[in-house]
Amino acid sequence: MSESATRRRGPVRGWLAAHPGDVVDVFVYVVVLNLAIEYFPAVISESFTLSLLTALLLKVALEGVIRLKSVILARRRAATGRAGRWLAVLALWVVAAGSKLVVLWLVDLVFGDDVSLGGFIPVTVLVVCLLLSRAGVRRLLGEVG
Repeated sequence: MSESATRRRGPVRGWLAAHPGDVVDVFVYVVVLNLAIEYFPAVISESFTLSLLTALLLKVALEGVIRLKSVILARRRAATGRAGRWLAVLALWVVAAGSKLVVLWLVDLVFGDDVSLGGFIPVTVLVVCLLLSRAGVRRLLGEVG
């Protein structure tokens, strides 16, 4: 879609038209998050609206993590020495563990006590479920990635 077409349609409509997969991801995240809220006492949201906003926050945060991991993996593949490859593996581990802490911090910063994703282990399980569900729905719909 051209930049002028995006400006004519407005920023929200242009984004929705350009990235329908992202909208589907948010819907998947809302479903998984609300199932977690229903079945796991450590995961709390005071309302459906907050769970929807949490899903949006998770979408943005996880997209950033996925892009960062892609960059690190590309550097690992490009590394010629053993030290460079091991440094990339260490960076991947730091991003994988640190991203969960960042998600917990962001949720606490934005929503305070109204939303809780539990601790490190519950949020790790939640993120894995979110990403697996996203991949499953994308595969079901015929998208790659």
